[in-house]
Amino acid sequence: MWFRIVLIVTVASAALEARPKWEKRLEAAAQVFYEIMEAPEQSIPQELLNRAECVVVIPGAKKGAFIFGGKYGRGFVSCRKASGIGWSAPAAVRIEGFNFGLQAGGTETDLVLLIMNRRGMKRLLKSRFTIGGDATAAAGPVGRTLAAGTDALFTAEILSWSRSRGVFAGIALDGATLREDRGVNERLYGKPYRNRDILESELAIPEAARRFISLLNRYSARKGRG
Repeated sequence: MWFRIVLIVTVASAALEARPKWEKRLEAAAQVFYEIMEAPEQSIPQELLNRAECVVVIPGAKKGAFIFGGKYGRGFVSCRKASGIGWSAPAAVRIEGFNFGLQAGGTETDLVLLIMNRRGMKRLLKSRFTIGGDATAAAGPVGRTLAAGTDALFTAEILSWSRSRGVFAGIALDGATLREDRGVNERLYGKPYRNRDILESELAIPEAARRFISLLNRYSARKGRG
């Protein structure tokens, strides 16, 4: 009996480990977003999330030896449906060349970006763009609600945050390049879709992405006033 239980657990663990990297990354993105939004007084302000057109989550961005002085990461983005209710199927993205110091001596960090308006979304739908160059960007504030004097944040097309070793804070990503990751899109959907083809469509949510999208809907199902 005990041998059978151990065997079942071992087989299940092996199956989880055998999942492709992109699928693990998608689950990690969901977990990062969940942990940030559940942190008391250390989350993304609800008002900003409700106004956002798109959410980008990049779990475990790392130091990149092949990019001199920079970092790199891979993650996923989802945008509001045209009705403003619910979120699109996710598209894969890569970020490269940002130069902030990793917090608390960490070797990797999680990144979350909110695309705040239609102008920013149009930039995102390109094959690549530069944050702070092609699109205006700012470090996002932290907390359940917005503090006084943060009205200027609503003029930015992109707001960004990072988390490393439990420290969550707004961070500037000026100079970073965000681009679509069509290889991962092909693995996720069976076709090498452009990000525009995914984010502006009614593609069905892949099974591997259900938790990610369900969490976006849990915390902000309907777009607020822009």
